[in-house]
Amino acid sequence: MKGPPDRPLDPLPTLKLKLSVVILAAVAVTVVVFWVGIRLGMWPSLSGVIAGFIALVVVWFLSRGLTSPLREMVAATEAMARGDFSQRVTATSHDEIGTLARSFNQMAAELAETDRMRRDLVANVSHELRTPITALQAVLENIVDGVAAPDPETFATMLSQVERLGRLVQQLLDLSRLESGTLALDRRHFEIEPMLELALRESRLHAGPVSLAIEVEPGPFSLEADAERLHQVVANLVENAVRHSPRDGRVLVRAIASADGLCLEVTDEGPGIPEADATRVFERFYRADSARSSRDGGAGLGLAIARWIVELHGGEIRAERREPHGCRMVVRIPGRIELHEAPADGRAAPSSGPAQIAPVVPMSISERG
Repeated sequence: MKGPPDRPLDPLPTLKLKLSVVILAAVAVTVVVFWVGIRLGMWPSLSGVIAGFIALVVVWFLSRGLTSPLREMVAATEAMARGDFSQRVTATSHDEIGTLARSFNQMAAELAETDRMRRDLVANVSHELRTPITALQAVLENIVDGVAAPDPETFATMLSQVERLGRLVQQLLDLSRLESGTLALDRRHFEIEPMLELALRESRLHAGPVSLAIEVEPGPFSLEADAERLHQVVANLVENAVRHSPRDGRVLVRAIASADGLCLEVTDEGPGIPEADATRVFERFYRADSARSSRDGGAGLGLAIARWIVELHGGEIRAERREPHGCRMVVRIPGRIELHEAPADGRAAPSSGPAQIAPVVPMSISERG
């Protein structure tokens, strides 16, 4: 890359080579000017002064190009102190200062993104907190003014808003602990089916007419992972699926044991996720359907928390469009699987040691339909 006109030394690869060129240029200019002055009949002292002055100008011009990125960094740093993260350093040189300038620009870009996320977080949290607080304030003002009677229905409305506030605060705390890396996993073997049944029992309290179902393949099995955190993942995915399902819809939670861990699927019969939103739905506060999520109380944190927990286990999570309609959330958690034989009455048998598992490879999405 060609440097600006005031940086003629940018193509040189190292700072040492640039300094050597500056010194060589100063010496060469001094000798040539002094020799020319002597040939023109000048006094040696006058010729030396002129040679020294011209050499100083040459050194100043060349060194200005060397230190220009450093001056730009100082100006950009002062701007950052004032909250302006938009300034960048011209990084056209190939020496150590050029490398420093490129690193500085990368740091500035990351700081700008962090500042944007901080401002978005404050704005989103303020909005999410204001909605239930405003509703509570309105109900309480009506009770105090005598407009509304403190009947059970009014208290139930107030309780739902308080519960919404509590869920939001808990989600923010969980997300903060996950992002900071202070959340340690408690890995131990636990039965998958009872954990799924517990998560669905809790979800049925808010599912309304949406039906919830579980499938465990190829049979009862246990997984070495953090049961409490995976319970949270399932609950968040089911809550999201219920929110986007029609009133008579069906949400299916399918757990499949494989040789390399657990494949978990949560499918619904809603409108599905647009392809452009398939990856963004796991961002904090992102809503593919903001009007629906806001109306139904979703804060846009559940899927972000699920992604962090899955990645903390070393797994992956993705959203897929389900034909002819609906959405499929696919979670893969690596871990040691123990298969158990189901007893005659159909209940899951407790774990009595590792069973010999044949590699059970989950069918592809297209094969399962």
